[in-house]
Amino acid sequence: MSGLAKSVYYYTLSKIDKDDKNKEIIDKIKEKEPNSEFLYIGTTNRMEKDIIPEKNIPYIGINVSGISRKLTLKNIKSVTNFLIGINKCKKEIKKFNPDIVIGAGGYVTAPVIIAAKKSGYKTLVHEQNSILGLSNKILLKYTDTLCTSFETMKVSNVKCVYTGNPASESIITKKPYDKKEFGLSKSKKLVLIVMGSLGSSTVNEVLKDSLTKFDSKYEVVIVTGKNYYEEFQNKEKGKNVFIFPYIDDLSRLMKVTDVLVTRAGATTLSEIMVTKTPSILVPSPYVTENHQYKNAMYLVNKNAGVLLEEKNLTPKTLVDEVNNLINNPNKCLEIKDNLENIGKKNSATLIYNEIKELLNDKK
Repeated sequence: MSGLAKSVYYYTLSKIDKDDKNKEIIDKIKEKEPNSEFLYIGTTNRMEKDIIPEKNIPYIGINVSGISRKLTLKNIKSVTNFLIGINKCKKEIKKFNPDIVIGAGGYVTAPVIIAAKKSGYKTLVHEQNSILGLSNKILLKYTDTLCTSFETMKVSNVKCVYTGNPASESIITKKPYDKKEFGLSKSKKLVLIVMGSLGSSTVNEVLKDSLTKFDSKYEVVIVTGKNYYEEFQNKEKGKNVFIFPYIDDLSRLMKVTDVLVTRAGATTLSEIMVTKTPSILVPSPYVTENHQYKNAMYLVNKNAGVLLEEKNLTPKTLVDEVNNLINNPNKCLEIKDNLENIGKKNSATLIYNEIKELLNDKK
């Protein structure tokens, strides 16, 4: 079949919005082939079950959870649900009869991709981090093509293609925010501090003690996360410090940011590479296989970012690192130049091309 008529798309997220890579891939397929149909298989207990149907995409929920290596009643139940999930996915996939099944990591991807491959369908998996997650490691033998966000990832026994992170492609054409929308000065440099959409309780404790320590020569925007915003309201802060619970479409503000302080999630790094924002990376130490540290080191090793580990994070080290970078225009320019030369700017298109190649190979 030369056209892409149907695809099963799975992506697991606690929050799905207009910047998510699943939407980028779906939108790219729709752009290239408007008559394509989609079936989305996800969890029964996350926000995606409500959000995806709002996008007019049929949604099937399966009851699965992460599996640990410990022998517990909870884990036995998880394994049972996993096997039940595979059987349910087989039925739903055969009923939909797609041309291809696409997975993007996370424990729910596994039963979907396993079911698809065992039923004879083409499969493509995207790994967004710099190291393979456990689910994707398990899925290698069920995967026809593995697309990666980092060129450093090499995998044997499966076609491995460096495509970058598709969440980055639409950022290129986005209009930067006007600083005035946030009450900021057009003439002063801007430091943006954000620890993911939900914020970080540990980092916020340091930030609360840093509010009066930033140099008045620049302005600081701190995005706390909605759950932590109230904790900052009664704190003394400098006149150059602005607190927000959440900022929609953050990449538009990154485009007018001089220094970014942030976690090192895969999507964040792809945004940094596209917006070419000099960044101080504070990897979360609470993630699987310490993958955020490894993500951060991808940029640091290319002299395209600065590392500040959470264990070394204090009000003094934070302010010192910000001052060191924002007061060193040559260093910032060097980082921008290096960011220009890494990453992929057309990731969704590259993934679409891999999908088409798989379909052209379909017998």
